Amino acid sequence: MIVVVGVGADGMAGLGQTSRAELARATVVWGSQRQLDLLDENVSAVRRPWPSPMLPALRTLLDDTDADVHVVASGDPLLHGVGSSLLRLYGSDRVAVLPHVSSVTLACSRVGWAVQDTEIISLVSEDPFSAVRRGGQAIVLSRDRSSPSALARLLTDTGRGDSELTVLEQLGGPRELRRSSTAREWAGRPPGDVDDLNVMAVRYLPDDRRGGTLPDAAFAHDGQITKQAMRAVTLAALAPRPGEHLWDVGSGSGSVAIEWCRSGTDCRATAFERDEDRRARIVQNAIAFGVHVEVTFDAPESFDSAPPPAAIFVGGGVSQPGLMEACWDKLPAGGRLVVNAVTVESEAVVAQWYSRHGGELRKYQHYRGEPVGSFTGWRAAMPVTQWVAVKPTGRT
Repeated sequence: MIVVVGVGADGMAGLGQTSRAELARATVVWGSQRQLDLLDENVSAVRRPWPSPMLPALRTLLDDTDADVHVVASGDPLLHGVGSSLLRLYGSDRVAVLPHVSSVTLACSRVGWAVQDTEIISLVSEDPFSAVRRGGQAIVLSRDRSSPSALARLLTDTGRGDSELTVLEQLGGPRELRRSSTAREWAGRPPGDVDDLNVMAVRYLPDDRRGGTLPDAAFAHDGQITKQAMRAVTLAALAPRPGEHLWDVGSGSGSVAIEWCRSGTDCRATAFERDEDRRARIVQNAIAFGVHVEVTFDAPESFDSAPPPAAIFVGGGVSQPGLMEACWDKLPAGGRLVVNAVTVESEAVVAQWYSRHGGELRKYQHYRGEPVGSFTGWRAAMPVTQWVAVKPTGRT
């Protein structure tokens, strides 16, 4: 059995009776050096700091002993902590968790927020841009002392410099410290003495959260963008599910990839784009919305280096020789393929693939009201042919 004990910044003094008793009977205790240093003389067990990388050690915890193995972890080990990793590896029958008060709950109590109304974001293993939001409030778990400055700069650079940033250090311990400012102020004069053990409470301002598909003006683009109305029906056809990965082929501005990532928990995407300037814009757009879009060179040359997709969207290069074959080949059984065609040549390719594999073939035409002198007339947008197919689980 592996027993995971959550410990706060106040060390042994903050532990309950059950946690103290577990550590007192332990024969070996694993943890980071900082956590092991919080244990007092009442813990006589051998103390083993985690090696780097940590995952191989987790997989061998029970290899050399029949006795219980103890692990100490910060706060609540099930909140982006080692307790979750151990449960995935060993299952609930072999792992017991004794949680401490989480840093999220402590942070919310300090700034007066309800936990259920607050998003939780971890930068422990993610890049700072993943904590950029267009509104709302979040507790952001820092990787180290550099995280507040990195996030403050990103918020300022993406138009969220008025966001309220509170950095809480050594929460619950005798050296607890709170500092509050705007992201712009912090980015301009970052303190040099921030503790590695810190979390951030961020209220994102201005608050311009929007549901549904975003207006075209929300993205940096050069005109090569799937327009808002078509983006809406394209996302409906792609049908994102939590945790899935999208390939956006011929990505342009990355608008479809970004909408995919916004639509579900932990949705990610790879954008394939041959033009260097457009690749830079996709990166810029992804950072502005805090979503995970890996940007790479043209398809299909880069397919082998990308994570496998649950769905593929082809918005450009449909008539490129070999592209559709490569997309179909890389699509897993049960995966969804959505192709938008606007030229006669690409429409002909789509028709051939529809004849070969079935699915649904649709054509969209929409109009916008625009001035005609002192009156209003209808201006037609280019019609779009869309093919939607699911790859069968058997032979095709």
